[in-house]
Parts: sequence; C-alpha cells; structure tokens
Amino acid sequence: MAALAYNLGKREINHYFSVRSAKVLALVAVLLLALCHLASRRYRGNDSCEYLLSSGRFLGEKVWQPHSCMMHKYKISEAKNCLVDKHIAFIGDSRIRQLFYSFVKIINPQFKEEGNKHENIPFEDKTASVKVDFLWHPEVNGSMKQCIKVWTEDSVAKPHVVVAGAATWSIKIHNGSNEALSQYKMNITSIAPLLEKLAKTSDVYWVLQDPVYEDLLSENRKMITNEKIDAYNEAAISILNSSTRNSKSNVKMFSVSKLIAQETIMESLDGLHLPESSRETSAMILMNVYCNRILKPVDGSCCQPRPPLTLLQKLAACFFTLSIIGYLIFYIIHHNAHRKNKPCTDLESGEEKKNIINPPVSPLGILLQSFCKLGLIMAYFYMCDRANLFMKENKFYTHSTFFIPIIYILVLGVFYNENTKETKVLNREQTDEWKGWMQLVILIYHISGASTFLPVYMHIRVLVAAYLFQTGYGHFSYFWIKGDFGIHRVCQVLFRLNFLVVVLCIVMDRPYQFYYFVPLVTVWFMVIYVTLALWPQIIQKKANGNCFWHFGLLLKLAFLLLCICFLAYSQGAFEKIFSLWPLSKCFELKGNVYEWWFRWRLDRYVVFHGMLFAFIYLALQKRQVLSEGKGEPLFSNKVSNFLLFISVVSFLTYSIWASSCKNKAECNELHPSVSVVQILAFILIRNIPGYARSVYSSFFAWFGKISLELFICQYHIWLAADTRGILVLIPGNPMLNIIVSTFIFVCVAHEISQITNDLAQIIIPKDNSSLLKRLACIAAFFCGLLILSSVQDKSRH
Repeated sequence: MAALAYNLGKREINHYFSVRSAKVLALVAVLLLALCHLASRRYRGNDSCEYLLSSGRFLGEKVWQPHSCMMHKYKISEAKNCLVDKHIAFIGDSRIRQLFYSFVKIINPQFKEEGNKHENIPFEDKTASVKVDFLWHPEVNGSMKQCIKVWTEDSVAKPHVVVAGAATWSIKIHNGSNEALSQYKMNITSIAPLLEKLAKTSDVYWVLQDPVYEDLLSENRKMITNEKIDAYNEAAISILNSSTRNSKSNVKMFSVSKLIAQETIMESLDGLHLPESSRETSAMILMNVYCNRILKPVDGSCCQPRPPLTLLQKLAACFFTLSIIGYLIFYIIHHNAHRKNKPCTDLESGEEKKNIINPPVSPLGILLQSFCKLGLIMAYFYMCDRANLFMKENKFYTHSTFFIPIIYILVLGVFYNENTKETKVLNREQTDEWKGWMQLVILIYHISGASTFLPVYMHIRVLVAAYLFQTGYGHFSYFWIKGDFGIHRVCQVLFRLNFLVVVLCIVMDRPYQFYYFVPLVTVWFMVIYVTLALWPQIIQKKANGNCFWHFGLLLKLAFLLLCICFLAYSQGAFEKIFSLWPLSKCFELKGNVYEWWFRWRLDRYVVFHGMLFAFIYLALQKRQVLSEGKGEPLFSNKVSNFLLFISVVSFLTYSIWASSCKNKAECNELHPSVSVVQILAFILIRNIPGYARSVYSSFFAWFGKISLELFICQYHIWLAADTRGILVLIPGNPMLNIIVSTFIFVCVAHEISQITNDLAQIIIPKDNSSLLKRLACIAAFFCGLLILSSVQDKSRH
C-alpha cells in the first residue's frame, strides 16, 4: 500500500505540474516582479546610497546588511587608493570622535586612541596624502557655525567629506530643559544654510543621535534620555529637511547608526558610547558611501551607478532585437500559411475534404525561435546583475543555512527513486544522478557563503574534482570504445560546453576565464582528444587483437602525466603558453593568467585519474572479471566486503583530514594528490552492492542533465554581483525570496539547455563539407569578436 501511494503521489505531481507549465509560471513571476520593482524604484527612488545611510539589519551578531544593496569591506590598500589626496573632517562631540577613530583605523589600524579628548585630533597618512581631522565642537552653537562658515568661503580649501553631529552635551549641560531644545533648533537653523552651501562642493553628512542605555548611565548623564534624543533628532531632520524623498537638500542624514545602536547599545560600557564593533560598522558605511562610486568594487553594490553599455553589449542587444522581430514575422507568415491549409468540413457529407499533417518547423524557424527565447533570457540576466533593477544582499554563513537545505534535497532525492535501465558501473543514469546531487550541493555552498568554513570548502573542492574525474572517464570511454575522432564530435562537445558562456561574456561584459569551470573542462577535453587522436590511434577494438596496444596506450598516458607534472611545477612555462595571443584573450583575468594557472593546478591530476580508471574498468569488464548483473555484488562476497570496508575507512579518513586542515593554502597544496581517494571510495561504495547499483534518484538525475547550465546561470540570476552576493527578488522575506528565485533560476537553466541542444543540431551539421563552411563562419565571428574586444579595451584605457 505504501509503495502504491508513493507511485500515485509522484504521478499526481507530474501530471499537474509539467516543465512547460513551470516555465510559463516562471515567466509570469519575472514580469510581475519586474513591474513591482520598477514601481517601487519610481516611488521610493533609485538611490541605493539613501538606503545605505538610513536602513538595514544585522545578519547574525555583527554583520550589517543594508536594505537592497551590498556593502564592501574595505582593506587598507583600497581605502588609501580611494582617499588619495583627500581631506575628511569630523565635527562634533565624543560620539563623533569615536566614529573618527574607527574611520582612521580603516586606513591605519595601528592608530591609537590617546591624547586630550576635548581637543582637535589630526591624522595624516603621507604615503597616500590622506588627511583626516577631528574638530571638537560638542554643541551646535556659534563655535561650530564659525568652523563651517570658514569652509564656505571661496578662497579656502574645503574638505572633500564633512561628518558632523552633536546633541548630548546640550542635553547634559542644560539638564534636558525645553529651553535648550529651543536653542538647539535656532542654532541648527542658522547652520543649515551653511551646510547646504558647503554640500554643493563637498559631501556633507549630519549624524543623528544614537539611543542610550539609560540603566548604565552615570548620575551626571541621567538627564540624557532616549525621549530627549528623539526630540533633538526630529528637530535636526525637520530643519535640515533631508529625510524625505522629495527633499532638495544636499545634506545627507546619517541615520543608520541609530538602527545599529538599537541592537548593540546594551554592550556599551557607560550607556552612552557605542561598542567598538558598532562604530566600526558605521565607519565602514561611510567608506562605502564615498568610495564605492570611485573604486566600484564587485561586492559593493551600494552607491554604484549602472555600468554603461559596451560596444559588444549594444551589438548583442541589436542582434537579439532583430531575432525577436524576425521570429515574430516568421511566426505570422507560418501561422497564416497553416490556416490556409487547415482542413475544412464538407457541409453536405460532413467529412473533411483534405487531411494535411502540420508541416515540421524549418531549421530557420527553430533558429529564430531559439535566438528569440535566448534574447529574452539574456534581458533577464542583464536586469538581475547589471541594471540595478533588482536588489542584492551580502552572503552570511551559518551552519544551518548550509546543512538544513542539504537535508531537504537528500529527502527529495530519496523520494524520487527509480530502477536503472542498466546496472553497469557508472551507467548514464548514475552519472547524471552524481552530477545532479553534486551540483545542488555546490549551489547551496555558494549561496550560503560556506567557503568561509574550511571543512565544507575542502569537500566542495572534491566535488569539483569529481566533475573533472567524470570528464576524463566519460570522454576516454567514448573515444576508446567508439573510436570516433571525427571533427563533428569535437565541435558538438565544444559547442555544448561553451555556447552559453560565450553569450554571457558578451552580454554581461565578462572575460571567458571568469566562468573558470568551462575553460577548465574545455581544455581538458582537448587534452584527452589530442592524447588519444594522435598517432598511433589506439582504441579498444585494435587493442583486443593485440595486447601490445594496451602497453602503447599506457605509454601515452605516462607521457601525459609527465607533461602535467612539468606544467604544474613550471609556472613560467605555463604562463608563457597561455599568454600567447589569442589564448591570452581567453585565459587572462585582471591582466594576467595566474588565476587560470591556479585553477588548473588545483585539480591537475584528477582528469588523468579518470582516464586511468576508465581504462582499468573497461579492461576488467572485457575480461569478465566484474559481475554487473541486477542485484549482484560487483566482486565475490569476500572481495566486495573488503573493498567496501577500505572505501568507507578512506572516505572517513579524508573527511577527518579535511576537517583538521589549518588553512586553505595548506589544504590546496595536498588536494590534487588526495582528492581521488574520496572519489574512488564513493564510486566503490555506490557500485559494489548490487541493490545500490540497480536504483538511482530521478530527482538528482534531472538536475544532472542541466548541471552545466545551473553552474553557469547561478553567477547572475540566482547569486548576484558576479556570485559575490544574493539576488533579492522579494525583499523582507529571505525564505520566500530563495524559493521564488530558485524556481525561476532552474526553469531558465532548463530552457537554456534545450536552446543549446536545438542550436547545436543546426549550427553543427553532420555533413563534413557543410560543417567546414560553418566553422569558417564561426572563426570569422570570433576574429571579429577579438577585434571588437581589443577596440573596447583601448577605449576603456
């Protein structure tokens, strides 16, 4: 009964919710969300700086998340680079002095908080010509007014940034009287025009007063209540008039520190001054407000304008627009022709006069339809990660954000299980399942920011290595068994791997090496092909006739291993090869190929291990050493139990080692040599028991078939800021946002997979003469792309 209910449940789900209906629902969701965000931007404004200065929340205890955008954590070198030849002035009381110290420590962490507290404090970094001053003006009075007035004179050098604020001294000195509040309003009214004038040439921020923790206040500060502070803040806001969207004031209100203080003031030592972590957050917000528009950090979307369209992006937009128009014209013509040929009923006999079957769609129709759909999808990519339409947030890792989703997908994977069509080791269904669950784990790893947790990082490195292991295993097996070294096969594989990435490089203005996994798999495929295709070509059929050929193949593999070792330990030789034009255009990132060398070196042996495993497995299979029948253990019971025990011990040993690593550099150094241990252990555990080899998870296998698209698409439409952040389609509800964005992301990846397959059938024909003509056109396209890219790079510089 349980099995019957299980099967009926799956049938019901599949009947009412097909892939096609899911994609329609995803399209509707995208349109509605885009309209909602457009309306929100129009109503609330499009200035992420305003959000950064006024709103946000804590992720965990100490990580501040601004509303709708990402905050970059500035390093010393970045801060100096941004503030070179700049002058920043802090004016106010002891709380502003705290903010001054935290700001300076971003530039120079060794700067000490010492000296007379009630006087001016200068700071200067001569290496970067950065000058930061604190000016002691604890009350909004004539003294502060005179200081600001001097800067408004035309002949005086003005600070580039002015941060001002004060109120607690006025409350304290006048014992919280109403007369003091009235005087504060008069004083700030007289200063407001000066601040406004100064704001035309400098960035001016007025810091609202943070709440206090009244229970901790000393007796001489008891009059500083939160009620009084709120009254002073309301006065400042109403007079400076910069809190509303329609305000014309150039003076920016720094109100976000209030929100930070509300969460952390309980940690204060005296009830008045904020703990160090809180003021560090406020200082980092100031740094983001000023520096993000200058340095444009990838993981800092706050205060950044939309990047201008490049020449290639404009050409791509024109191409996709023409494709959409062309498809609409083709569809109208084709639809009208179909209506004319539609069978009609004879009124007298009641029978149809003719019965014409719907004609098949022409290759031109498929081509136009594919590019039309791809154009709409690329528009969504651009909206998500370039157009500043949707929101972005920083990642924040906790164990629950990584491990709980892992449990969820494990349960779903077990629920959707089927019997395999064949029970061979690493059959197609099993490899699809393997790719699927690995890809889902990698996705969860990326969105949860789990790279900060070293044991998880090392296990994910094994999963990436396992993908490359399958590359070596799969392509070696194909060439060894089929002996098909034709150009059609090579072009099909290269197109399937690279089509989406090439389109994204153009649309999203990113170098090829940015999508590092695709270059990695592409290069290794060509290495496998060249190794086996070069003379003498040794395939299984030839080797079966003479065992000498097995020895010849092993020599080939040994030579390949020698080349890998040479390149791995000769960085100079590796970089010389890939720095040659036009390879350099593909493999350079930030002007050099170091990143490519690092990525390649990290998993340098695993493809070779996959090829060697395929060779040994196929040789054992040919000699009928293995028992691959349904429900049968792979070896005899004793051998199977022994290998299972060794595999489990090896698997656990690797996990223990990965958890005990001290740092990433140490782990990465050993990873290339030891990752194969866990991969082989998994293969044996998965395949030695006959019952395990006879079933597979159709849920994981479904994702495995689109694993390449999932890996690439996540960069821009699931994550954000080129994987540094998280895309926010539904603000204020992280769980619902993840569900909706994931649903759309998976639908898009599946559609792109189908588009790629359709285009591959048309662009890569089986006829060699036609294929050569197409290759000449593709070569011309890439030559044009390289020329335009070079022109674009020169115009940037």
